[in-house]
Amino acid sequence: MEDELRRVVGIVVGAPLTRQARRDLLYCLFGGVAGYLGFVVMVVLLAFGLTVSASVLGTVIGLLLVTLTLRVSRRIGRLHRFLLRKILHCQVEAPPRFAPGTGLLGRLDRRLRDRVAWRGVWYSLIKLPVAAVQGYAAVFAVCGLIDLSYPLIWPLFRNPASSGGHPLAVLQPLPFGGTPHVSSWPATLFAAVLGAASLVAGVWLARGINMGDRALIRGLLGPRTMAERVSELERTRTLAVEDAAAALRRVERDLHDGAQMRLAALAMNLGMAREKLGDPDSETVKELIDAAHRNAVDALADLRDLARGIHPPVLDSGLASALASLATSSAIPASVTADIAIRPAPAIETIAYFCAAELIANATKHSYANEIKINIRTERGDVLRLVVSDDGVGGADLSRGSGLTGLVQRVSTVDGRLDVSSPGGGPTTVTVELPLHA
Repeated sequence: MEDELRRVVGIVVGAPLTRQARRDLLYCLFGGVAGYLGFVVMVVLLAFGLTVSASVLGTVIGLLLVTLTLRVSRRIGRLHRFLLRKILHCQVEAPPRFAPGTGLLGRLDRRLRDRVAWRGVWYSLIKLPVAAVQGYAAVFAVCGLIDLSYPLIWPLFRNPASSGGHPLAVLQPLPFGGTPHVSSWPATLFAAVLGAASLVAGVWLARGINMGDRALIRGLLGPRTMAERVSELERTRTLAVEDAAAALRRVERDLHDGAQMRLAALAMNLGMAREKLGDPDSETVKELIDAAHRNAVDALADLRDLARGIHPPVLDSGLASALASLATSSAIPASVTADIAIRPAPAIETIAYFCAAELIANATKHSYANEIKINIRTERGDVLRLVVSDDGVGGADLSRGSGLTGLVQRVSTVDGRLDVSSPGGGPTTVTVELPLHA
């Protein structure tokens, strides 16, 4: 028990001598200053933007100021993550980059719905009391260091022959107790003891408040909050279930309306041919058998198309070969550029293939384009990027409930992303980002 107590006392008293203590105090200094400045900037910009937006004439200017506030919020969050990484050596993953919409209203709407930026605003507002405690911890440590130096300052800068010389004020940041003074060298030992206590208290206060600040940065300035992640998982799970149910319905409908009907017709024709075998009119039998053969061929083709719709066999040779085969069957001349260093998972390849097929079909129906370009490549961070562009008339819009909406749902089931750039007059560029593994 005594050894344990001695070890705890050693840890508490020896904390100011560690490298971690220096980092904690340095972070309190820079993080506190950044927190104060971020709070002032957020309050001023938000207050001004919301005040101007209250009037009918100033709505546009006010909204632009709010969007400016959100952009500044992201940069302030980046600054706090940088300080945390450089000083405390604590890495917090950056949130996803802002993806602007198309057109002025689309960009404004996307910016105002930027959850990452709004979380940064909340952090800047909450940071004020945290920054106050960080500044208080730094003041504690500085006062402690100055008081600790009094036994050395007194004989060097005071006249020992005088009657105590000029008294020295003992610095202590507590709001009570006044400001004691020392007027002799032995009294400076009391100031040194008080300074040591202040230094230890400041170091532990800095460590405690920095732990709380790290938790705030992870929760508000990281990629996603837990609530957002749970909400996104629930949404993508629902989409996955709905997509699977829709696929099963399509399979059932295709089997019932296509292959099943043709096979039924084949059975009827063969049955009629069997009944006619005794008929001297051999031409009738021949026609029935020919019809049965045609139905059998059509049924096989339907079944082949159905299987290809579930999983294209051409994907067995790789995504690049599958897209090249897809481009050759396009009604509009299409070219493929592929740079796939790491082969994606089969599910990702299937999603990328069907996205490319749907985008080519959309371009064929609506774009009036002369050329389609398909670029597929792997990037750092285990990301597969598919870019399909055409030189058509443009005007594709996700909000119109077109086939692009289905692609967004399909991509989101694996935490992917689809962006559309299609101004009026063209060109249209659709970018699909998928993880290499679901």
